[in-house]
Amino acid sequence: MQIRKKGKKTVPPVSTASLPDIVFMLLFFFMVTTVMRETSLKVTHVIPKAKEVAKLERKSLVAYIHIGPPLKPLQAIMGTEPRIQLDDAFAMPSDIPTFVESVKSETNEAEVPLLTYSLKVDVKTKMGIVVDVKQELRKANALKINYSTSKIVDKAITL
Repeated sequence: MQIRKKGKKTVPPVSTASLPDIVFMLLFFFMVTTVMRETSLKVTHVIPKAKEVAKLERKSLVAYIHIGPPLKPLQAIMGTEPRIQLDDAFAMPSDIPTFVESVKSETNEAEVPLLTYSLKVDVKTKMGIVVDVKQELRKANALKINYSTSKIVDKAITL
């Protein structure tokens, strides 16, 4: 003998009471983990490509020096020759020691030897301005320098 229940089974409705909590947790997570850009670029640079690339360990200990031609709106004032950008302003090579000292003063004293100065240089920039920057960094005793590049993606041929 089979026992049959009267009526059809219905699926209970999904509770949406916790939905606002989940939305606010996600919002809070993205607000905390998002890093805003600290400087606005005034120069354009197409980063050169390299076959072997090593990632920097601690990006918080990296100071960037951008070298390249000014953006299109600024070319009427600044010209089209490559310029040096330190933080948010154009600079001359002679301003680099002051920049190095300001970076060192903002950094914890124990981490100063770990500071790296990363040169983001446009592909078409002549080496003369880069050599000038490197000489000024050497004078300021900022000897840990790297060049920012992007990795060449090897397209493997599969048969």
